[in-house]
Amino acid sequence: MTSRQRSAESNSLSPRRRTVVKAAAATAVLAAPLAAALPARAADEAPAFLHGVASGDPLPDGILLWTRVTPTTEAVPGSGLGPDTEVGWIVAKDKAFTTVVAKGSVTATAASDHTVKADVRGLTPATDYWFRFSAGGTESPAARTRTAPASDAAVANLRFGVVSCANWEAGYFSSYRHLAARGDLDAWLHLGDYIYEYGTGEYGTRDTVVRQHAPAHEILTLADYRIRHGKYKTDPDLKALHAVAPVVAIWDDHEFANDAWSGGAENHTEGTEGAWPARQAAAKQAYFEWMPVRPAIAGTTYRRLRFGKLADLSLLDLRSFRSQQVAVGNGSVDDPDRTLTGRAQLDWLKAGLKSSDTTWRLVGNSVMISPFAIGSLSADLLKPLAELLGLPKEGLALNTDQWDGYTDDRRELLAHLRSNAIRNTVFLTGDIHMAWANDVPVNAGTYPLSASAATEFVVTSVTSDNLDDLLKVPEGTVTALAAPVIQVANRHVHWVDTDRHGYGVLDITADRAQMDYYVLSDKTKANATSSWARSYRTRTGTQKVERTYTPV
Repeated sequence: MTSRQRSAESNSLSPRRRTVVKAAAATAVLAAPLAAALPARAADEAPAFLHGVASGDPLPDGILLWTRVTPTTEAVPGSGLGPDTEVGWIVAKDKAFTTVVAKGSVTATAASDHTVKADVRGLTPATDYWFRFSAGGTESPAARTRTAPASDAAVANLRFGVVSCANWEAGYFSSYRHLAARGDLDAWLHLGDYIYEYGTGEYGTRDTVVRQHAPAHEILTLADYRIRHGKYKTDPDLKALHAVAPVVAIWDDHEFANDAWSGGAENHTEGTEGAWPARQAAAKQAYFEWMPVRPAIAGTTYRRLRFGKLADLSLLDLRSFRSQQVAVGNGSVDDPDRTLTGRAQLDWLKAGLKSSDTTWRLVGNSVMISPFAIGSLSADLLKPLAELLGLPKEGLALNTDQWDGYTDDRRELLAHLRSNAIRNTVFLTGDIHMAWANDVPVNAGTYPLSASAATEFVVTSVTSDNLDDLLKVPEGTVTALAAPVIQVANRHVHWVDTDRHGYGVLDITADRAQMDYYVLSDKTKANATSSWARSYRTRTGTQKVERTYTPV
């Protein structure tokens, strides 16, 4: 989510904020943007697997496999063209596929944009497998995946990559490449903003579009969302990560439109850009077509996975049911009739946390739950931070798109954790384009004298703008000035890095959950290097974060 406003480079565009192609033009499916969504190839190479293969949502006995086949040259994403095509799949215990354990086939059709999924069951828990697809004599690349431990297994260790917020035009996805190269992940978590909906040049890129996405206009229709997903799936670093470990993904707003809520979005003009229910339905359909995610309750992304006795993972959908964001400072953030989660989802989350018998309760959470007050930042720092968070430039200390804008839901959830003595709850969060390590206080105003109900690790963006990008200053400049002020005003915040891009690696044992934060040398360079920045952990039973000085 977070740059709530288009960046300064959009000044040459229409002041209305939506600058390219309105609904009529966006509806037209043109050859050029469709072709741009996939790499060039010869006409006689069809069918082909141009968008890689992926797996997701690991279970003790199963895994969800995904690919897209391009049966003919004209059957590009979003085209609605191409014949029904039988796609075979095979799962083996070895990369050479000498020990096959499962195989089958599924039909790819234009109705699903020629994407296919195979929900394979009957596998062995905590086991590495290899899989691939085939069609018309063509085989896809082989890929590795891994099942979850048995539900009652005593698991010594789990390790997850953690990422969010990947704006194609702002840079390269080197974070994915470095995670893929590790070779030690049980799975990786994508906490939202896997794609962005904006048109070319409409979202922050430090005045430079590093690489242009497709289609060039803001995505509005089912064809548009399919093309954009298809473009992302051509990225070599993203394909590499999908090919080595299963993903566990949730959506945030940019899979739909900026600051989406149940009835609309900041970046949606009703009528001119069609009806919101139609746009939302198109975005959801494309997401489930193109992502190895099982549609869960009511066709959303909230669901729960278990990894033995060590951890369970409750995954939230904080867009489908939320009330509209309110203006800052009008007092209605505390209105108990307003909700971020929706009643059913909040009850489901509370029940799951209470009944959990695992050592750790992880929550995949797309927007920050820890309260955040800006404090007495200077004007030159306050303005870009307000822009990033969607706050008034005058600096009222509240981001109403986060849990701060829905305080009754947060109060109820944290009270539930405290009253039921639920320990070891760790929120894993994206969205804000900064890295944070937080205690989650029951009462921020009196913290640390009041209790901490949970902890929160927030990962920075893969490429999306953070504060140094908005100010166009050298990396690290803003953090040095802003972080001390933020921490004084927010005593539950142990660390914040406002400037750098990268990813996290979450390592869990029975004794502690540790997040290692890694940063990139330069998001605009395809060969960017990665380096360890900081590590924080929460030890079992403490509900507090502490710094540790080496990565796992």
